[in-house]
Amino acid sequence: MTPTTAPSTTAPSTTAPGTTAPGTTAPRTEEPTRAIGEIERLARRIRLRAVQMVAPHGFGYLGQALSSAEAVATLRTRFLRPGTDRFVCSPGHYVITAYAAAAEAGELSEQELSRYGQDGSDLEAIGTERTPGTDLTCGSLAQGLSGGAGFALADRLKGVEGTRRTFVLVSDGEVEEGQTWEAALYAGHHRLGDLVVLLDANDSQVDGPVSSITTIEPLAEKWRAFGWHAEDVDGHDPAQLLDALGRAVTDPRPSVVIARTSTTHGLSCLPPDADGHFIKLPAELAALALRELEDDRA
Repeated sequence: MTPTTAPSTTAPSTTAPGTTAPGTTAPRTEEPTRAIGEIERLARRIRLRAVQMVAPHGFGYLGQALSSAEAVATLRTRFLRPGTDRFVCSPGHYVITAYAAAAEAGELSEQELSRYGQDGSDLEAIGTERTPGTDLTCGSLAQGLSGGAGFALADRLKGVEGTRRTFVLVSDGEVEEGQTWEAALYAGHHRLGDLVVLLDANDSQVDGPVSSITTIEPLAEKWRAFGWHAEDVDGHDPAQLLDALGRAVTDPRPSVVIARTSTTHGLSCLPPDADGHFIKLPAELAALALRELEDDRA
């Protein structure tokens, strides 16, 4: 399929969306409006691609794509510079979102995408060291932020700090693990300002709602206590994501954008008791989901 609107690969502005750029006298109102439209379209395409990938199997990590679609779409359309910046997908099962976004950017073919999750395919359902579309992904949870901090530190040691950023997608389930906080402590202490975390807070993990397993709140305050710039936003609102990421990429500290999301967002046909961590998608429900997302695109 051809994307309705190709994601922008323009280098991000140093001015946060919606603010006045240096040397100008009027707010830049048209650009955020156009960006929001592009993000919304790409997010729908990510969801559609994810359903198409999961449907042949009848189940899979669809909820992760539904929850992170807007965050990844915002990153892809306005902030991530292909060939310059790095993208780390810490929770390996979220790689379905990375595949969908890469396909929309023309970085993966239709044939490659159609083999998602099949034996021998490079597009495995849980990312590995050979996963395309990412610079690092982790099968075991909570390792990605350590890798991201390593990338940022390596750039400093090479003398290229400030020339590229490392974006790390993290899940709220990973915040239950100590390695995430060790990496956050290290990055905050060393002020790794080229490191930006997108934290998908969908309150879902394999054992049930994160909030019923471990108390991780207050998230923003905890990251700030570790020396991070932290913002807490509606993860399905492109305007909030644009503003928060715009501030994150210019702050001299490492930054985290906590995106509050739902694992069923964007698909009203899913049953209310759907297990967002690993959604069952029999043929009849898959057809409804495809129809809903294709109708939204029209």
